[in-house]
Amino acid sequence: MSVIRVVMADDSQLARDVLRDILTRDGDIEIVGEASNGREAVELARRLSPQLITMDLNMPVMDGLSAIEEIMHTKGVPILVVSDRSDAETAYRALDVGALEVMPKPTLDDEDAQRLLARVRLLSGVAVITRLRRRSTSATPVAPVNTPPVDRHNRPKAFQRIIAIACSTGGPQALAHLLSKLPTNFPAPVVIAQHISHGFIEGMAHWLTSLCSMPVCVAQHGEPLKPGCIYLSPSERNLRVTPSHRLQLQQSPDNSLYHPSCDALLTSVADVYGPEAIGVILTGMGRDGVSGMRAIHLSGGCTFAQNEASSVIYGMNQEAVSAGVIQHVVSLDELPARLIRETREQRLSTWTKSL
Repeated sequence: MSVIRVVMADDSQLARDVLRDILTRDGDIEIVGEASNGREAVELARRLSPQLITMDLNMPVMDGLSAIEEIMHTKGVPILVVSDRSDAETAYRALDVGALEVMPKPTLDDEDAQRLLARVRLLSGVAVITRLRRRSTSATPVAPVNTPPVDRHNRPKAFQRIIAIACSTGGPQALAHLLSKLPTNFPAPVVIAQHISHGFIEGMAHWLTSLCSMPVCVAQHGEPLKPGCIYLSPSERNLRVTPSHRLQLQQSPDNSLYHPSCDALLTSVADVYGPEAIGVILTGMGRDGVSGMRAIHLSGGCTFAQNEASSVIYGMNQEAVSAGVIQHVVSLDELPARLIRETREQRLSTWTKSL
């Protein structure tokens, strides 16, 4: 078994001691360098060619965000941001310049330790590319969706389709790419379950808001669904939709493996909306979301999966494809136009029938 070579960057000696204690406990990870500021991290990345870097954000001389950008412009390395929850919004900006994932600084608690070890082992094997220039994820102009008159069937909702998205590792970057290309007057609500560490969802919502023309918010219990709005599930509870077209937050079981549950959200969307549901499963590790995508498929809804080439981790989406519950396997670049077309065609069809 080959040893994973890791560089740690954190200005706190205590934080580095905790990370070192966790990462070296099983013998399959070696700390080859330690940096107390971003400039040192850049130099160690260049000199030692580690397989992964853990990166704090608030450091002297050069902060973590600047260090990530410079490292990714010099020689791409998998970077895991390990920072305080108070830095949540900055942490998601780090994803925009090349980091793979963010998580809070761990304690020596066994659950925290196992979560960190799993992330390091997984991300150290991800192929990343050197960036020749800073990637722009600003909203790309798209043709507006033609919105026909309001539904005349006296339905107690203002939309025909609903989009439910499941994602995990690599999901925030994929969501930024996808959601930034949807227009302001998109005719469907978008509900999302993204596996995320506790305390980071508000930062992710603020980050996505800065990139998208549609409003992005953390779901609130009892909130009515509205077309052209994006709702993120908090990590502490599972998001569902109700027959009265409202959001429902339920406490996740104590033994839950995933926070939040993708299956819980997708299954509720299938139960309530049936053939009007559009399920999307993006990059991520594990099987969460496969049962929910099956429910949407069996209810007559439309199912999409991100393809392998555009995924950071081809895991959840691969499992759904292998299960035979995916109708369309598409690249991340293709997905926005496909969703726009799917919602436009359904709405125009319904409008025509009502005339």
